[in-house]
Amino acid sequence: MRSSDVNPIPTHSCDVCVVGAGIAGLNALFVASRYLSRDQKIILVDRHPRAGGMWVDAYPYVRLHQPHPLFTAGDIKWTIHEDRSYLASRSEVLEHFAHCVRVIGQRVRVEEFYGCDYLSHEETDGGVRVSCTGPDGLPLEITATKLIKAFGVNVAPLDPLTVSSTRVRSVSPNYCDVRAGEIADSDAPVWIVGGGKTAMDTAAALIAACPNRDVNLIAGPGTVFLHRDRIVPPGARRWWGGVMPNRLFMDVARQFDGTNEAEVQDWLLANVGLSVTPQADNFFAGLLSEAEQRAIRAGLHTVVMGHLRDAVDGAGGVDLVFRNGDTVTTPAGSWIVNCTGYLLHTDTPYEPYVSPGGSVLSIQTRSATFGFLSFGGYFLTHLMFRDKLREVPLYAVDSDEMRARTRTAAPLAYAALALHLHNLSLIYDALGASVFLRCGLDFDRWYPMHRRMADTAHFARTHRRDREHNRRTLETMGERFGVHCGPVVGD
Repeated sequence: MRSSDVNPIPTHSCDVCVVGAGIAGLNALFVASRYLSRDQKIILVDRHPRAGGMWVDAYPYVRLHQPHPLFTAGDIKWTIHEDRSYLASRSEVLEHFAHCVRVIGQRVRVEEFYGCDYLSHEETDGGVRVSCTGPDGLPLEITATKLIKAFGVNVAPLDPLTVSSTRVRSVSPNYCDVRAGEIADSDAPVWIVGGGKTAMDTAAALIAACPNRDVNLIAGPGTVFLHRDRIVPPGARRWWGGVMPNRLFMDVARQFDGTNEAEVQDWLLANVGLSVTPQADNFFAGLLSEAEQRAIRAGLHTVVMGHLRDAVDGAGGVDLVFRNGDTVTTPAGSWIVNCTGYLLHTDTPYEPYVSPGGSVLSIQTRSATFGFLSFGGYFLTHLMFRDKLREVPLYAVDSDEMRARTRTAAPLAYAALALHLHNLSLIYDALGASVFLRCGLDFDRWYPMHRRMADTAHFARTHRRDREHNRRTLETMGERFGVHCGPVVGD
């Protein structure tokens, strides 16, 4: 007798299986619920103990960069009673994810399978068979008509940097809350390694919690953030001031031709950019306010534009050794906080965003169709349920591979904007304007209706013309870096 006959693998059936309960997965879940009836069923699978994706593992002092109403599933409203410009905390974001699942569950049956690891899937004539392991480590199978793999950026918690010296404390935000405990009680210098969002959050939290602390930043190439006060202006200014995000994205994509990232970066920094560091070669589509910039700059003791290679014991303390050969000596007992590469990974296998049979949608960075994968969860799921996922010739970029081949993230970021707008143009033609109206992720929703209508009319007039420019930009990027950048047909 076969062991499988004695202990059969539990099998669950559903109409749609969504793997991944982060922001991309919840947008896919929201859209799928709009096409199913009340008696149909969606199974939501995630390796975490609850919905939230990367927010479940995020460091405790993380906050949203954008105003909280602009971070949601579909158009589900938040329940917290805060000003529209409020930047939600980790716990508030996680509660909103749980709220979104509850709201969606009022439209369609949703079964939540948390603590389950996706292993593989097989596309069959009747749908898809999904193999997972359950919370108990035992195998389970799910059969579904459609599978949506919403892995997103597949973020993993940051580990501390490995250094040679035993006379420094090497930690990371995921394992050390810089506002409390030994690091807060210590008066030794802190070296924050990284220049992106995690580094800015860490610097801001440490400076606020421990005024006059010797806080230092090893910033790599430096990062350009978008100016929050101009992109989402507070108060009444949104009625007449600010730079509407979609128009900004269009302007950037129009200027970028696949080769001139330095020129575009200079323009961006001069008009709507902010940087904490004196040099900034890395564009990150996160938001920073002038108040945050001033507080971090005022609280930093030293800024090093470089990359840390090691920390080694020296005669006068511990020598921080940089990639260019320079060294800086810091006292024994200093802290090194790893804030590098939170979104960087190269271990995700390549997979086209749509399977040959069209029953599997994969939302991830190896065949990215949008600069923001949350938009992929929303718009690609609409295409899937209207049987247009393989019909519409969206462009896809292997953004992991492109990131590995460029010196900074700037070319990738600008390519992502061109990709985002190219594909939105195609989807606008394929699905119509009504689908766009329910997308709560749209940054232009910050502004009053009359300004949004003007911006939408501008997009409707120009998107087909811009689409050709964006297509050429993407193909130039693909040829320049030797990375797949084109339609999924033939994958």
